[in-house]
Parts: sequence; structure tokens; C-alpha cells
Amino acid sequence: MFLQRVGNRGIRLGTVFDRAAARHPANPVYLDHDLDIAPELGRRITLTEVADLVDDFAARLWAADVRPGARVVIHKADGFDISLLAYSVARVGAVPVLLSPKLDGTTVARLLGRLSRPTLLTDAAKLEKELPSEVFELSERVLVATGEFPGATSLPALAGAERIRPVTMPQDQPALITHTSGTTGLPKLTVQTGITIQARCRPQSVLLAPVGRHEPIAVHVSFVHSRMISGAALFALRGHPMIIMRDDEPEHAAALFARIPPGVIESHPNTLLGWEVLADHPAQPLAKVRCFSNTFDAIHPRTVDTLLGASRRSLPFFAQTYGQSETGAVAARTYTRYRNANAEGRCVGRNFPGMTEVRVVSRDGRPVTKDSPGRIEVRTGGQIIGYHGEQERFDGQFSPDGWWRMGDLGYRTRWGCLHLLDREVDEIPGINSTLDLEDKLFTRLPELLEVIIVPGGDRAPIPVVCTRDDRPLDVDRWNRAVAGLPALAPPVQRRLDELPHTATTKVKRLELARELAAEEA
Repeated sequence: MFLQRVGNRGIRLGTVFDRAAARHPANPVYLDHDLDIAPELGRRITLTEVADLVDDFAARLWAADVRPGARVVIHKADGFDISLLAYSVARVGAVPVLLSPKLDGTTVARLLGRLSRPTLLTDAAKLEKELPSEVFELSERVLVATGEFPGATSLPALAGAERIRPVTMPQDQPALITHTSGTTGLPKLTVQTGITIQARCRPQSVLLAPVGRHEPIAVHVSFVHSRMISGAALFALRGHPMIIMRDDEPEHAAALFARIPPGVIESHPNTLLGWEVLADHPAQPLAKVRCFSNTFDAIHPRTVDTLLGASRRSLPFFAQTYGQSETGAVAARTYTRYRNANAEGRCVGRNFPGMTEVRVVSRDGRPVTKDSPGRIEVRTGGQIIGYHGEQERFDGQFSPDGWWRMGDLGYRTRWGCLHLLDREVDEIPGINSTLDLEDKLFTRLPELLEVIIVPGGDRAPIPVVCTRDDRPLDVDRWNRAVAGLPALAPPVQRRLDELPHTATTKVKRLELARELAAEEA
């Protein structure tokens, strides 16, 4: 991991866009939505304008008595200004705490309680319609980024506040708090420092090495995800034009990409799966893509092959990364048109030499194999420093010799490739890998938009399926597709929006299983 430490002085979030603008002042940031805090800027902004906006709102936060070391929870309507406000909070030396707009008010209140009276930065609509009144008691102060609300300080009213010099805190201290996906309960608050964020950027730089810095990067990642904060910083400093997306509806993406063709696309696996239909779109919106990249989660081979086939570049590649909120990317591999993803769908590649380490530990004393998978453990300089308010829980995730337990099961091949089979909590007796089984169903049934296999209690495991345009599932095609696979219960069809999702579009498998059990009862 020495390569993550060499010359690592920390990301210095508060001045990222100052430094990027100094290098590439006219570089554009394209948006598919207006910024709530500055709609007058429109949807094409230069890095110079972004840097000025971050500086402006840092001055307003200072005028609202936000000071170095304070925790500032940002929970507002979805948009890139969530990320920009995080940079503004960092600019005054405070610590941004990013909570997804999708979290319900009760969950937000519980997390505020865990943070011991932070500042809450929200908007009038959230206070009026979603957040309980107790957030005022749980917060030292409440600020609204847009609109006005009784008892809250309005940042629009502080326009014109005197600009301040950026406050750079020690980079080994907390610099950013985000939350986990919450697939297994109340989200955990993960704490990063400037040094750990910088360490996370370095493996991503390796993946971008074959890509020219003139290539526009289209990003559709949750604005509260740590990857958005580190990714926007990395892309801006490298000099890439950026296309920042809030809406991942395929026709919307097709129109945007036809107008501003991206050379790189990064998004969540479920979004990329939804964009498979763009491969046959008459506008050829993916024709100029050199690199596709997914953020940390497993992706289906069908999606990899379909998207690569849509590019008209001579050597497009797909970068598959493996990691989690607590670690950043720890392993990766690339696919090309000549390396068939279906042959190695569960392979997530190798660690980054000198940056990350990965091992697989036996659970029962037997050698770790595909049929007897072990626990995946890692070490990385991008490791978070704790769960805020739950340090004992954080410390319990380490092995006695200091390796971080990912909570995943897998094995390594004789060539050293890491294969991910399942989350430990999602393991189903009798099925070697639910992810591999889902991959097979996706490949055999192109009409599937989602398939999730969950435990069936006393019955066989239950496949929950979603189809494109919600067309009824063809039972005969399904029966042919499951031939030769482990026994499954009859499929349950749902609309995609009926499934419980996290902020990063992952399906909450445990919650889905509970819902199905309740329906049956």
C-alpha cells in the first residue's frame, strides 16, 4: 500500500475546484438539471464558475456561524449542488455529512441523533413535507439552501457575504462522512480523511490511464456517494470535461449523449443495465465511448457485452471495479470485445499492486475453492477511519491481524483472479452463488431488467423478476431458461419501482425477502 502513501498530502476538498480552475479555467461541466442553489448559471458551467460558486456558498456558511470542525449534514432535494455544497462546507474547515435525499425523515432524524447536534443544511420543501419537527431539537442550527422556513437560516438571504480564505484542516482528521447503502438496516456513517480520499483516487487514476484527458466523462452516481466526491475531484483535476447526470432514464441519456458524446461513462450497475437499450438506439449515443466503468458493485456479463458492442471505438474497454463504501476500489479488471465477460462473470480481477491487498480466508479449514468459498478480506490506504458513533462495530469488522472483512464470499483462481460469489448475508443453502445464477438468467432472457433471488423460507428460493416495459413474463421461456439450474420457486414479477432500493440503486435483498414472506403470510 506504499503507493497510496507516497506523496499523499490529502485531497484538500475545499480547494479542489480552485486548483482545477487554475489548470483548466474554461473546461466545461455539463448538467442535465438546473442547480437549485444557482439556477441562473444554466446547464453549461466552466470550472472557474464552479470554483466561484463553491467559494460563494462557503462565505454564506461562514456568515451563518459554521466554523472549523463542525459537522454539517446535507440533506436536500437531489442534484449536483449536494456535492458542491459539500466542497463549500469543507472550504470553511467543517465536515460535510451527506445523507441521501431518498432517506425517509425518521431515518434522517435517527442519524442526526447519532451525530450529536450537528448543523442541518436542507431545503424548505424537505422541512415542509418530509422531515419531522424534531430535527430542530436534534440540530445546533438549521440552514436552508433554497427557500425560507420558520426557525431556519436562509442561505439565499446571505448572498453577498464577505468571501473568506479557505480553511485547510489537518488531512489526517475527518474530512467527509457518507453513509452505507443500508441494505441490512440503518445506514452506517462512514468517516474519511483527506488522506484516505486521496488514496482512493489513485487506483481510479490507474484505470483512466489509457483514456485521453480531452475525453468527456459522463457520471451518473448518487450525489451523496463518496465516489461522487472523489470522482468529481479527480476528473476536474485531470482536465476532463464532465457530464453530470441526475436522470438516468434511457431516452433522456440518449438525447444527452447524442448532443455531448462521452468518451467515458461511469455509473451504478443497475443504471448501466437500463442503458443496454441504447446499444440499438438510432442516435448511436454510445458510439464514441472509450471506457465504461461501474462503481463497486457486481455487474452482469450481458450488460458488459452489450455496451461494448455499442461503441464504435477501435478498442473500447469495460472497467469492472470491486470495493465498498468502507474501502473504495480494492480490485479491478477490464473487459474488451475479445475477452468474453460471460466466461468469467464472477471475476472481479486483481488488487492494485502497491495500493491494495486482497486475501480469501477459509471458513471451515478446507482449502478455498469455488465449491467451498471463503471470506474476502482486504487492506487499503483508502480504508475509512471509523463508523461515526459506532466505533466498536467498526473495530469488530477487522480480523485479529488487521484485515478488513468485506462481508463477501469468494475464491481465487490459480492465476490469482478474485471471484465474488455472494454477500455472506445473502448466501442461500444449495446455491453455490446467487449472483452467478442471476447472471445466467440475464444471459438467457434478454427481456429481463432485473432478477433477484431471495430465500424462500421452507420452499425453494424465490426469483423476483422485472421485465422491460413491464411486459408479462413468458412462462415457457422462463421454464426453458431455468432448465439445468438449481430448483427455484415460480417467479414473482414486479415493476422495478416496486422493489426496495438503496441510494445507489441496489435492491435491498433482505427487505425484499421480508416483504415476500409478509405477503405470503
